[in-house]
Amino acid sequence: MGILFSLPLVAPQLRLKIIFIFNSLLAWLMKTPFAIRKIEEWSYDYIKMECEEGKCYGVLAVHRLCFALFLFHSLLSLSLIGVTESRDRRAAIQNGWWGPKVLLWLLLMVVTFFIPNGFFIFWGDYVALIGATIFILLGLVLLVDFAHSWSETCLENWEKSESTLWQWILIGSTAVMYIMAITLTGVLYGYFAGSECTLNRFFISFNLSLCIISTIMSIHPAVQASNPRSGLAQSGMVAAYCTYLITSAVTNHAHESCNPFTRSSTTGTTTVVLGAVFTFLAIAYSTSRAATQSRALVGRGKKSGAVYLPIDDEPQSEMGVVSTQPGRTESPRYQALLAAVQAGAIPESALYEEEEEEEDYGETKDDERSGTRYNYAWFHVIFALGAMYVAMLLTDWNVVSTEQGSVDSEEIVYIGRSETAMWMRVVSSWVCMFLYMWSLLAPVFMPDRFGDL
Repeated sequence: MGILFSLPLVAPQLRLKIIFIFNSLLAWLMKTPFAIRKIEEWSYDYIKMECEEGKCYGVLAVHRLCFALFLFHSLLSLSLIGVTESRDRRAAIQNGWWGPKVLLWLLLMVVTFFIPNGFFIFWGDYVALIGATIFILLGLVLLVDFAHSWSETCLENWEKSESTLWQWILIGSTAVMYIMAITLTGVLYGYFAGSECTLNRFFISFNLSLCIISTIMSIHPAVQASNPRSGLAQSGMVAAYCTYLITSAVTNHAHESCNPFTRSSTTGTTTVVLGAVFTFLAIAYSTSRAATQSRALVGRGKKSGAVYLPIDDEPQSEMGVVSTQPGRTESPRYQALLAAVQAGAIPESALYEEEEEEEDYGETKDDERSGTRYNYAWFHVIFALGAMYVAMLLTDWNVVSTEQGSVDSEEIVYIGRSETAMWMRVVSSWVCMFLYMWSLLAPVFMPDRFGDL
């Protein structure tokens, strides 16, 4: 880990993601009885993982580590408020100082274990719950945005290229998404929709209905007229993701007659592993997407806004707002070099030295002197919310169910099999689907605001 952080070409975003993943893995390990016993042993029984109503099974330990990560990113976010260019001295907090930052992260993790248990019970029941909900909503918005961006990217590359490669990529990805949605729906009807499972059948049928409606809407003539790039690619991706959420909710519902996996510890472990992997990937994408879209989400800096030029009182003057920055050939520096070349003072190759320098240095060249590529403070806000979401995921939204095992075994702790966790997944699926439907209908009902689609 130290060698990786010393490499100059490793982007700050990637390094912060590595810290996030390590913290999440450590929090995951805190759920094991072995880790809890070791913490109590190393602290000479000073740290007790006990709740008022019995053992917490690592719930408090998970909240401690995730709170340390939340505090770490909150401090970084506060210290980076107002940074709009790399020439600001505080920009080094984001792009450098990795030794002190890692030391701060480790120190915060140790300190959190000396905070009283009552604080983390309140933190998990209220603060982390709200933060995790906000993170889910942001993630759903970004997912819908990604569905549209993916389709538009494929269409643009298809139109620009003479090859049919992007055409088949678009068709293939769309087919895979629909096959996934249909397969998961069939499995749910076959194994989780018995005669006594009314709630499961409602979830499955309602999701299937929403998928069909969204698919029809995506190719409806009125929607196509307002947004020609909408189609089956976006609806297929949203349908697959929403069906996955319903599958995760139903398969983790602790109902013996409606869930054949309830008594299978192997299946439960597999579900937890797959869910964690998918979550970490989703968080990694969400943070990256939020970083690139931060200007649209939280507004632009003072140097990124429109430039108003003086307007003459004469009718023929049409000079108004300039919303784009001048190109490289329009810059004063380039124009001065061009004049010097035309006068014979310097060779023509001087015009291309700057461009060649950028190509040679790549990521190591500072391209944020006139403005950062993303909002540093907002980037850490997303990570802080993600830390709260991971805490709620690993603690099953603060609901722990136990079953007594054999005489020689300890109690089995199931993660993700509470009513709260089930409803969070189901509601997230519905919100995601309605957000996508609104993205299709909004240009139809408000054409003035979406006229550039």
